[in-house]
Amino acid sequence: MIKYLGSKRLLVNAISAGAEALVPRRGRAFDLFSGTSRVGQALKRSGFSVLSNDINAYAATLARCYIAADKAQLAGPAQEIIEELAQAPEKRGHFTETWCEESRFFHPENGVKIEGIRVRIDALNLAEPLRSIALTSLMEAADRVDSTTGVQMAYLKAWAKRAHKPLALRLPALTDGSGEVLQMDAAAAARAAGTVDLAYLDPPYNQHSYLGNYHIWESLVLWDEPEVYGVACKRDDVRSRRSAFNSKRKVHAALAEVIDAVDARTMLVSFNDEGFVTEEELIEMLTERGEVAVARFDYKRYVGAQIGIHNPKGERVGTVGKLRNSELLFAVAPRRAMAAAAVASAEAARQ
Repeated sequence: MIKYLGSKRLLVNAISAGAEALVPRRGRAFDLFSGTSRVGQALKRSGFSVLSNDINAYAATLARCYIAADKAQLAGPAQEIIEELAQAPEKRGHFTETWCEESRFFHPENGVKIEGIRVRIDALNLAEPLRSIALTSLMEAADRVDSTTGVQMAYLKAWAKRAHKPLALRLPALTDGSGEVLQMDAAAAARAAGTVDLAYLDPPYNQHSYLGNYHIWESLVLWDEPEVYGVACKRDDVRSRRSAFNSKRKVHAALAEVIDAVDARTMLVSFNDEGFVTEEELIEMLTERGEVAVARFDYKRYVGAQIGIHNPKGERVGTVGKLRNSELLFAVAPRRAMAAAAVASAEAARQ
C-alpha cells in the first residue's frame, strides 16, 4: 500500500472487530471515504460485501483494484500484464519534467520508467478492473522509490536512499471476491448506495486536503498533464477542488448531511481529537441515528509534528505543543449494548 496520511493501518484490526460485532452475519458494508481502501479490504476479508467510495480518482482506482477485483479470477491475467508493462520503453515527457526535474519527487532514472509504463497502460486499452490493477501496481512501485516524508506537499532536499533503487512492479495483494466502487461526493454516494448493513465513515478532519497531499497520484491516474503551481508542482485544480470537510466553517453541515443521507442500521465513524468537529459535537450528530459508544486509541501525531516547526530556510524555529493524539472510533447501533459490544471488540483487537 502507498504511504498515506490518515491511513488506518494501525487501527484496521480494531475497526474490523467492531464491524464484526455490529453485524455478526456480515452483509453489505459501505466505506464512504475509502482513501487507500485499507479498511474496505479488511471488511472484504471479513466476509462483507463491500461498496467503496472516494471522490478522488487515485483513491477510486485503488478501490477498483482492491475492492472490485476478484483475486481468483484476475490474479493470473494481471500478473501477465504487469510482466509486460515492466518491459515498456522509457519515456521522458510531462511527468518526468514536472515531478523529477522541475521538482524532485522521483529520481529522473525512475521517472522515465514510470512515464513509459503509464503510456503503455493506456496503449493496452485494458478493461476494468484490470486497468486499475495495473495503475495501482505502478502507483505502489513509484511510492517505494519516492523522495518524500510520506506526503506530496514537498520533497526532500537530498535524494532519499530509496529514490536510487530501480522501479519494480509487483502484483498488488488482491483479495478474493468482488465489490462495488463509486467515485462521488460522499453525500451523493450515500443517497445512491441505498440500504446497507454497515456504514463506515472516515472523513477528513482538518484543513489538510488529500488531493493536495497526493496530487501526483491524481495526475498519474488521470494522465491529463495539468498546469501546476508552486515548488511542489501541485496540479492547478488543487486550488479549486476544495472539500467542505477541510473547512472549519463548512465541515459540520457537510458531515451532518452525510450522516443523514446514510441508510444503515449500524455505523462506525473514525475521527481524531484534533479535528474541526469535537467528540461531543459528533456524538450529538450520531445520537440521532442510534445509541453511541466511543473507543479511544493513542498514537503519535502526524509526521510534521515529529519533524517540528521550521522557517522557509529550513531552520527550526519553534516547538510542537504535543507529539501524541487520540484516534476516536464511534459505534452507532439501535441498542446501547450493541454499540458497547462493538467498542469492546475494537479495543480488544487493538491490544
